[in-house]
Amino acid sequence: MDRFGQQQLLIAIVSMMSLMAGGFLFLLFKSPASVPAEKRLTDYAAERAAGTLPEELGSGKTTVVEKVDMKGEFASFDGKPGKSEMNWPNFRGADFNNIVKSKVPLAKSWPEGGPPKLWEIDLGEGYAGAAVWKGCVYIIDYDEEKDGDVLRAFSFDDGKEIWRRFYKAPTKANHGVSRTVPAVTEDYIVSLGPRCHTLCVSRETGDFRWGIDMVEEYGTKVPKWYAGQCPLIDGTTAVLAPGGKALMIGVDCKTGKVLWETPNPNGWKMSHSSIVPMTLLGKKTYVYTSLGGVIGVSAEEEDCGTLLWETNVWTNAGLWPSPVAIDDSRIFLTGGFGAGSMMLGLKEEGGQIVAEPIYELEPKTFSCEQQTPIFYKDHLFAILPKSGQSRRLQFACLNTEGEVVWASGNDRFTQGLGPFLLANDLFYLLDDHGELIMAEASLSGYKVLAKSQVLHGHDAWGPMALVDGKLILRDSRKMICLDISEQ
Repeated sequence: MDRFGQQQLLIAIVSMMSLMAGGFLFLLFKSPASVPAEKRLTDYAAERAAGTLPEELGSGKTTVVEKVDMKGEFASFDGKPGKSEMNWPNFRGADFNNIVKSKVPLAKSWPEGGPPKLWEIDLGEGYAGAAVWKGCVYIIDYDEEKDGDVLRAFSFDDGKEIWRRFYKAPTKANHGVSRTVPAVTEDYIVSLGPRCHTLCVSRETGDFRWGIDMVEEYGTKVPKWYAGQCPLIDGTTAVLAPGGKALMIGVDCKTGKVLWETPNPNGWKMSHSSIVPMTLLGKKTYVYTSLGGVIGVSAEEEDCGTLLWETNVWTNAGLWPSPVAIDDSRIFLTGGFGAGSMMLGLKEEGGQIVAEPIYELEPKTFSCEQQTPIFYKDHLFAILPKSGQSRRLQFACLNTEGEVVWASGNDRFTQGLGPFLLANDLFYLLDDHGELIMAEASLSGYKVLAKSQVLHGHDAWGPMALVDGKLILRDSRKMICLDISEQ
């Protein structure tokens, strides 16, 4: 190659290297691409702890995932609304106490095969309970084939599906997936999915109204084993406790507009417990046990959402049971993981409401791991957990002074995590493996009237519902309806 050719080659090489260097510097220093509006960043600390995401994705990396389209998809089926005189509008029934005053007489004995089964439905793995309104049964479920939450409506009469609304929200099973009860009124249904997606639809038609991703909008930390908080509708306002940026919020069911927010300066987090409306010291109050403490928020129209009182004397990781109203100034609290129980008292001092313990009980005395105790005739009833020592896994009765009146003795429950409710002076208790027990609601002792193996799966932990003599209950995969009326 001559000298001129060598110069031309050198110039070409230098030019190419300059272009490559310029391109490298451009890529190095250019601004990062913005996250599109339809995307959001994953809260790995919250969602991986709950089992929402695979382990390998949660090592501090920033990854963009699809935003959940809350409107999702709608499908209708051949089922038709049935008939029901009474309603079961939310978690623990119309009065939030799991006590039913059934107008339909209830049987006090069962035939050899147990109560007649009216229908059964296959569900995704979980512990979500049913709500009932005007002949329709509503439940939040998980579609394992399509990877998302699905709000479903069935006929109360025959269990046939009427409609469903689905939105894609991939969730890795972690002791089941769905585990809440929808709140239902004449016009609205509000559900809360396992990853804290709140959906509101029209009750009869399933038409989409609004949705809130509480992780995205409030910085909610998804509880371990997913959300267990059951939504509340008070009038036309959905009341939720997201934690993160707000302890509690009120949302207009018609429009989705956030009407009020209760500040959260201490950064308290969402627990598995649910908000319970109570009248305390003459004021309507929303009471909630968060991961951090217990709060009372005004439910009065003139100052709704205002924090009335708070206390951190009661906090633990096993907050599944909801608070129980005893009277105008006392609230009973209990929990799992060895939390025991506490009677919390309220009083006014210097124009402020002060919450302080009246007494505390060790788990071996009285506590409840997962379900909420029933308060009846000035006594509390619950199944004690494994930490109950000599009373472990027994159904027990406690007076309001903190003294055990009786326990079921040798009649024990498999894990002590199954639900129970009270109707017409009869207790209905579901053992973890699907045995249904009917017992007298007595202050003198535990007397079983009947037993029947009604479910044959496992983890029968979902809350029950009782309407017009028909009992709706489930295990991890199947929901059934039994006729427990007097034949």
